Amino acid sequence: MPAFDLPPDALEHYRPDLQEPADFDEFWRDTLEEAARHEVLVSAHPVETGLRLTDTWDVTFRGFGGDPVRAWFSRPAGPREALPAVVEYAGYGRGRGLPHERLTWVNAGYAHLLMDNRGQGDQYGNGGATPDPHATAPGGPGPAARGLLSLGDYHYRRLITDAVRAVEAIRTLPGVDASRIAAVGNSQGGGLALAVAGLVPDLAATLVTAPFLCGIRRALDLTDAAPYGEITAYLSVHRGAERAAYDTLAHMEGISFARRARAPAHFGVGLRDMVCPPSGAYGAFNRYAELSGADPRKEIHPYPFNGHEGGDAVHVRRQLDWMAEVLGLDPRPV
Repeated sequence: MPAFDLPPDALEHYRPDLQEPADFDEFWRDTLEEAARHEVLVSAHPVETGLRLTDTWDVTFRGFGGDPVRAWFSRPAGPREALPAVVEYAGYGRGRGLPHERLTWVNAGYAHLLMDNRGQGDQYGNGGATPDPHATAPGGPGPAARGLLSLGDYHYRRLITDAVRAVEAIRTLPGVDASRIAAVGNSQGGGLALAVAGLVPDLAATLVTAPFLCGIRRALDLTDAAPYGEITAYLSVHRGAERAAYDTLAHMEGISFARRARAPAHFGVGLRDMVCPPSGAYGAFNRYAELSGADPRKEIHPYPFNGHEGGDAVHVRRQLDWMAEVLGLDPRPV
């Protein structure tokens, strides 16, 4: 897997121009206001997982259109003191899986909400439990192209709205410090975490690795790997539809969300990533918070010989150390 994007010294200073829609802020304000008409939390039921050191709840909250979205909420077993919390977003094609799969943040002492991906979950992992009742607009077989030619019908309008609502949902759950919420994700999840950082002004931190939906137009020119490849495949059939597709995608652009963010940010990127090209991550990092008036702490960790896996467990350890410092996690055992 050769290096194929910009060289490292160019990436460090890469600040791409954007064809940002004039109605970007209005579009997302209206979308989130519509979702906010629905009370966010539906239910939270404790579940038996076989884990003695972790308590878990099966959560349902209302996302885009008031649709029910499933999630696992977990926290260290025992006292219910208010803990800082992590909202985690899963990768492309994955669902929330099983409740015992993702325990890193819980073991580190955080409350943790893992959001299901509506209309996904059938490609990797152990499945999901959230259908997408709005997935009727024309588009390709994969989520990246569903409703692509209609901004109001595009899959990621719904999924990003769900991601914002997940932050609202965790703030209603027991034993959560609502002032210390972090958004975390890798790949598609990284793109969602970055969108949340741009749409939730009081987020405490965001941790983004190998983010999808960043530098979208450039990525479509660089790689045929899915998910971007699903978009190019769709446009190869629907010739002449590029203008409508590009307008839709510009409203989902992660660099635009990054420009509006305020929270401290931690990035990771593999410089040989042919799934989500590294220039997208660097574009988001270098333009992070430039419109918000904030000057947050931010750092990026490149892995020159790694692809989409990035720094893997090495990077997770860096995330844990950084998060504990930024969120002020009590270092004592829980």
